[in-house]
Amino acid sequence: MNSISVNPAVRKSNSAIWQAQHPVWALGFRPFYLLAAAFAALSLPLWIAHYLGWLNRWPQVNVAWHMHEMVFGMAIAVIIGFLYTAGRNWTGLATPSKRHLALLAGCWLIGRLAMLLAVPTWAAVLDLAFLPLAAWPLYRVLQQSGNMRNMFLIVLLGLLSLANAVFHAGVLGLIVLAPATTVHAAILLIVIMESVIGARVIPMFTQNGVPGVLAIVHPWLNRSAVAALLLASLAWVAAAPAPLLALLCAGAACIVMARLALWQPHRTLGAPIVWILQISYAWIPVGFFLLALAALDLIPASAAWHALTVGSMAGLILGMMTRTTLGHTGRPLKTGCLELALYLLIQTAALARVAASLLTPALYQASLVLAMFCWCAAFLLFLFAYTPYLLSVRVDGREG
Repeated sequence: MNSISVNPAVRKSNSAIWQAQHPVWALGFRPFYLLAAAFAALSLPLWIAHYLGWLNRWPQVNVAWHMHEMVFGMAIAVIIGFLYTAGRNWTGLATPSKRHLALLAGCWLIGRLAMLLAVPTWAAVLDLAFLPLAAWPLYRVLQQSGNMRNMFLIVLLGLLSLANAVFHAGVLGLIVLAPATTVHAAILLIVIMESVIGARVIPMFTQNGVPGVLAIVHPWLNRSAVAALLLASLAWVAAAPAPLLALLCAGAACIVMARLALWQPHRTLGAPIVWILQISYAWIPVGFFLLALAALDLIPASAAWHALTVGSMAGLILGMMTRTTLGHTGRPLKTGCLELALYLLIQTAALARVAASLLTPALYQASLVLAMFCWCAAFLLFLFAYTPYLLSVRVDGREG
């Protein structure tokens, strides 16, 4: 049955959205999921309009802006929203809420507007402020609780902040470095984050969501997969010799695929809320196989990067946004036709965007536009169905 029809009625709040007591400011996932989904649905058409030559007089909207905003805008918002929500569960301590959370969301939004409207210097200052300000309270709750197991996330957020600073330094001409280099490094950092967190939760979600399925987990294989991804990522950023780079990327892909196979993804097809995580995770080894081919100049590298961003990153984002929204608003973890549609749409977008990089120039534009429409439809469907949940109090009366 469709989760939209079986969930309890939305419970309205007596507070206005600009007041700190409004439910949207209760926990990090609420404002950041809304902002990220809306931004995803609006920013990609803006970039495609520029690509088609309709926005030539808006110099900020260019390929560097597109790459930056998909990673440091949309993806980072979801990561922070997820980590604030998970961090409270991990530690039992409060993560930003109410006015603090509203100020952080406003800081993120100012960064997005600055990247669109401000001169590069001010855009850099306003955009760079968000990640350190957002990471600090997460560091504090992990430190106070002694939760060293998840402290690596602070390191990754710090590296993402550094990558963002290097990106802006390149744009401002302070260093000689192509913007794509730092964005690719940031994508690889997020892939490593996905790999670690995914290995923790996807097997558990699979066993809980699909009766009779045993997702096998080998700690040594998990460590090997992360090490292989890290080594291949470092080799790519360092521009290692092509044969070595191809070998490392292909090796990482094989290890990650072997780990995924033990989670029995083929047995999750009847549970969309589970298979969206499995199939999105599968784009990680696909992306690294494509990176291996790109290192040997057999295919364009953009095919690999879009496999990792649209296929893996956006697929996991939508899978986790639907799951955590349902769970943390007190609703059953059940999906219906609408969720199935948005899952299929984002996977179609991934296939179309990767195909666009591999097809003949005559088919490139059509495939690109198809990918854009599927991407936008997926995030708009999420907003249509889940905005009432994110703006209302939990149906079970609990805090969050």
